[in-house]
Amino acid sequence: MINLLESLPSAAATMDDMPSPTGAKTLVLLDLLSRHGEGLTAAEAARRTGFTQNLVFRILKTLVQMGYATQREDNKSYVLTNRLLQLSGPRTGERSLVFCAHEALRRLRDETGETVQLVIEAEGKALVLEQFRGTQALQVCGEVGMRVPLYSCAPGKAILAHWGEARLAEWFRGRGKHLKRFTATTLTRREDLVQELARIRITGYATDRAEGVEGIHCVAVPVFDEYRQPVAAITVMAPLTRLPEEDFARLAPTCREAADRIERKLRQ
Repeated sequence: MINLLESLPSAAATMDDMPSPTGAKTLVLLDLLSRHGEGLTAAEAARRTGFTQNLVFRILKTLVQMGYATQREDNKSYVLTNRLLQLSGPRTGERSLVFCAHEALRRLRDETGETVQLVIEAEGKALVLEQFRGTQALQVCGEVGMRVPLYSCAPGKAILAHWGEARLAEWFRGRGKHLKRFTATTLTRREDLVQELARIRITGYATDRAEGVEGIHCVAVPVFDEYRQPVAAITVMAPLTRLPEEDFARLAPTCREAADRIERKLRQ
C-alpha cells in the first residue's frame, strides 16, 4: 500500500497538530487526482493513500459538489475539472483572465467553427487554460491543462515574440543550439525561430504549419495587458485541409478582434 502522506513530509509531520486534518487529506487527494488524468475510483484512491474508503468517498463527493472534480459515467472514476486552473490563472487587477476570455472565445469558435484555445506560458511551456471545441464533425483539440513546447505551437510563438530580449535569452539558455524536432516543419534552429518571432511582431499573428502535430494548422494572436506585455494568446486550430496556409492571413484579423475584446474586458 502506498501512503501519499509519506510523500508530503511537512503535511504528515503536522497532521495531528492541524485543526483540520481532513483539509490536508483533501489536498492529498487533489494531488493524487492531478497525477492520474484518466481518473481514479474511490477504492483506488483509498488504496493509494491509505485513507478509509468512507473518508475518501466523502471528500470526493464534496469535490464533485463544489466543481473541482467530476465522476465519469463509464467507469465511475473521478477526474479533476479545470476549476483549480481558473482559480489560479492569471489576473489583471481583480479580473480573471479565463472569465474575461470566455465570451470572446465562444464567439470566435462560433465564427470559425473550429476549436479555439486560451493559452498562457507556465514554467517555460505553453499551457492550455481554456478550450472551446469546434462545431465541425471532425475536430482537433487538446485538453485544458495540457502543456506543450512554446516554440512548436502558434500561441506559444505569439507569446515568445513579445518577450523582452533578456527574458527570451533566459528561455533559450540551456536549450542548446537545436530544439527538439516533432515534425518535418518544426523550427529546431535557434536562428530560424528568432527570425520567425521577428516576423510575428511585424504581422501581429503567429502560425503553426504542422510544427507540433502532423496535419494540424493553427493561427494565434497575443493578448496584452495594459503595459503591452503578453499575458496569454488565443488560437484557432484545425486540420490543414480546412485551414490551408493561404487562409492564415484571412483568419488572423478575426483572432485579433477576439483578443481585443478580451483586452477590453481585462481593463474594465
